[in-house]
Amino acid sequence: MIRPPGTATGSLKEDDRRNMPAFVAAASGALFARRVLGAPCADPRPCPLQMGLEREEKNEEALTRTSTQPLAHVRRAMNGVIVGAALAAVLAMPLHAEVSPLKHMGSLSARLPVPPPAFAFAESDSILQAERSTIELFQRCKPSVVNITTFQNGRTPMSTNIMEIPQGQGSGFVWDEQGHVVTNFHVIRAGSGAKIMLDDNSVYPAELVGYDADKDVAVLRMAARKDEIVPIAKGNSAALQVGQTVFAIGNPFGLDHSLSRGIVSGLGRTMRSPTGKPISNVIQTDAAINPGNSGGPLLDSGGKLIGMNTSILSGSGSSSGVGFAIPIDTLRAVVDELITHGKVVRPVIGISYLDSSQAKAFGIDSGVLILDVPANSNAEKAGLKGTSRGPFGAIEFGDVIVSLDGDKIRSEGDLFRALEQKKVGQDVELKVKRGDSVVSVHVVLSASSPK
Repeated sequence: MIRPPGTATGSLKEDDRRNMPAFVAAASGALFARRVLGAPCADPRPCPLQMGLEREEKNEEALTRTSTQPLAHVRRAMNGVIVGAALAAVLAMPLHAEVSPLKHMGSLSARLPVPPPAFAFAESDSILQAERSTIELFQRCKPSVVNITTFQNGRTPMSTNIMEIPQGQGSGFVWDEQGHVVTNFHVIRAGSGAKIMLDDNSVYPAELVGYDADKDVAVLRMAARKDEIVPIAKGNSAALQVGQTVFAIGNPFGLDHSLSRGIVSGLGRTMRSPTGKPISNVIQTDAAINPGNSGGPLLDSGGKLIGMNTSILSGSGSSSGVGFAIPIDTLRAVVDELITHGKVVRPVIGISYLDSSQAKAFGIDSGVLILDVPANSNAEKAGLKGTSRGPFGAIEFGDVIVSLDGDKIRSEGDLFRALEQKKVGQDVELKVKRGDSVVSVHVVLSASSPK
């Protein structure tokens, strides 16, 4: 039986089994050298495969002793050893090994690593480029985002000194080079003062320019240095599409200048302002918006402002993937009005009304029920009727507005949206349900009273 050198007869040990391929390869190499090149076996120990060739060995030795060219014999021997060793190394490789021409060449393989496939570079480059674009967007836009902290002047139980007691915080963004900062009205309404912190951690007191509670918008001003004022780039929201990538920058839970990413997941939503009036055409996004993000910018993939993050729909108070932002097209008109006049003047009919959810309890399923018509108002002059009590205490319902210039009015939300398209002093036609009949009434719109 052919055995690896040094192995006793009987069952092979585990190490011997692993060495068997190397032994067979070495023996095959030696035989190759002997048969093809005429060189003796390189192993000084008895080679089992040569035992049947003793006669040829003796003849070869005789020929070698009588040879007149000893150097040729040495060259043949060396060639046999080299070729045999190479063949042995190849045959000794495990069948499952990765075939690489550089793998078994010692330190040379360390200096010449096998390159990865070409498609790995393409995939890596694509990921890195996308990340690089996001990083550049954040670095370019974050100087325009500010942290707003509100406070109340008061005394603590341990001191009689007037102190600034923190009330809340939120986000905002720089609107123009004059240092105007835009945020949500609900961010500042609980405080008697506010401070603005910029990207470089410099802090400035905020001056209130004006606010529009019906749209949840407020404008502040800070006296920062010119080189610290970086107005945000403004886009437009009219052409937004569901699925567009958006970014939100703000200060959630006080963690300043945090970035989140998402998409436009809905358009044309309606939400209620702090006064209860509807804000229309709101953007819905799944970008993470949490407490502290209010007033911060919602950006498109080019880093332009498309909305102001305002509220979330959540049972826990934290992000649930449903956030809302006031669109830039709405913001632009409100902010410009606040900067110019310090207030927003809107056209109104000049009546008080009953909320549609309460009106349904009285059987009014559609339209806006008029509760009161102020004396000497344009509404009274037009002949509109309010709700009152009869001689015996019975409720006599007033007019129910069902149409404004042809636009159907189902609730107060429809009425506000219709009025947003009008101007102060404009004459509009109302159709009202009065008893069992529908009456047409013309009203000149009045200016809303400042809040």
